This record gives sequence, C-alpha cells and structure tokens, in this order.
Amino acid sequence: MSKIKKVLGVALVLTLSLGVVACGSNTKKVDEKNIVIGVCPGPYGDMVKQSIAPILEKKGYKVSTKEFSDYVQPNKALANKEIDANLFQHTIYLQKFSKDNNLNLSPVISVPTAGMGIFSNKIKSLDNLPDGAQVAIPNDASNLSRALSFLQKEGLVNIKDNIDQTKASEKDIVENKKGLKIVPIEAAQLPRSLDSVDIAVVTGNYAIASGLDLSNALKLEKLGENYKNVVAVRTEDLDKEFAKDIKEAVESKEFRDSIESPKGIFKAFQKPEWYESKK
Repeated sequence: MSKIKKVLGVALVLTLSLGVVACGSNTKKVDEKNIVIGVCPGPYGDMVKQSIAPILEKKGYKVSTKEFSDYVQPNKALANKEIDANLFQHTIYLQKFSKDNNLNLSPVISVPTAGMGIFSNKIKSLDNLPDGAQVAIPNDASNLSRALSFLQKEGLVNIKDNIDQTKASEKDIVENKKGLKIVPIEAAQLPRSLDSVDIAVVTGNYAIASGLDLSNALKLEKLGENYKNVVAVRTEDLDKEFAKDIKEAVESKEFRDSIESPKGIFKAFQKPEWYESKK
C-alpha cells in the first residue's frame, strides 16, 4: 500500500509540475503579444497609435505607448527591458547613443519623418536676420551637428570640412559673418525659446508637439537617409516575431494609406527611400 501511495504521490507532483509549466508557457505567449513602444512628445506617438498599432492588433497584439520627455530615457528604458521598442530617433543618434552608453540596440525600419524647421517670432525671412542674432539649436550631439549643417546650407555659418556628423559643435564654426550667437539648449525647450531668441532650429517632433506649423517655418530641412527616424529594438530581439511583425506593419499598404491620408499630419513628412521605391 505504501508503495502505491508513493507512486500516486509522484504522479500527482509530476501532474502539478506539468500544469505549472503549461501555465508558464501560456503566460509567456501572452506577454510576447503585449508590446510597449517608447516615444517622445510629438507625432510619432500618434504614428504608433494611428498607423502601426491597428495593424499589429489585427495580428493579435496589444500595443501601448510610453511617453518620455527627453531623448535619453527611451533608449535606456529599451535596454533595461522596460519597453519593447521605441520610435523617436534617427539612425545617427541611435548609433552614437548606443556606442556612448554601451547599449545593444538596432533599427528595425525607418519611417516617414518630419525634418527640422527654422522658426522665428521676430522675423519673417532669414534675409532679415540681424547681425549678432541669437540662434537656438538642440544641445544633444547628433542634432546639434545636424542643426549646424542646416544653418550652413542656408548660408548662415560655415563649419569645418569633413567633420564627424556626431561630434560637431559650435566650436567647429569657422566662419560666422553675421556674428550669430549660437545657443545650444535642450531640444524639448526649443519652441519655448522663440520669445527670447531671434530664430530657433526645432526638431520636427517637438515643433509639432508644441503646436508649431511646419508650413510656417522660415526654412525646412531636407533629410538624408540617416536622419529618417527608425523603430528600434534590442539587438537580441531583431529576429523575434514581434520585431518582424512591426517591420511588416510599416511596410504594409494599410500603413501607407494612413500616412498619406489628406486629413492626417504625416502626408508632408519626408519618406524613406524604401518607401518611395515601393510606389
């Protein structure tokens, strides 16, 4: 009898163990269908909600966004597995931030992107920019360099030749005929600076988030491919199903129809090369 009890006891333990494993497997599957995407204030949270999430939800995912107030925390949160992906940054920033902070993050796919705009509450044309004017630009390394390149293209300054795109600063200006005073400040604060500076070079997401109309910019930046925003994930997750499904969603006709809707804000965004090639 004691042997029978022992056998039954072992069988019961095994049955319970298998039940726990089965429940664990089901929980993992559910978790993998819950995607949290980090964004910053501006249009990319709307892009996730309006143009990406509905497609993923049809595949059985539950998609939510988590908004961060700066360009630092979304990548740290991604690396720490607090979120599953993010959409707020271009490739150059992603690569530099990952290298500087020893993070293993990778782009999944680029998306339509709003470029920087030069805005002003004081002048109507760059031709009217006075000597010694104050010019606010983003203070994070890659966008600072990008803003200087933008100012150079508009003939306002010249910077050193062959400068590293991720390291140029106001110290690399070699010609400044108007004696412009370059004021690097946090990107999120640039729209608020317009009452105190003559012009500000504002990144597209913060321009839109603050209510600035890109069509009212004195000048709009033409973006290179490396400055198109990307969906990023942990490098270890690049081959996971959810990352592949995000890529497939962005490449879909449904995503394109949403982006090009006449009623939306994305139609005027600059499109990645892959997007244009599929027309």
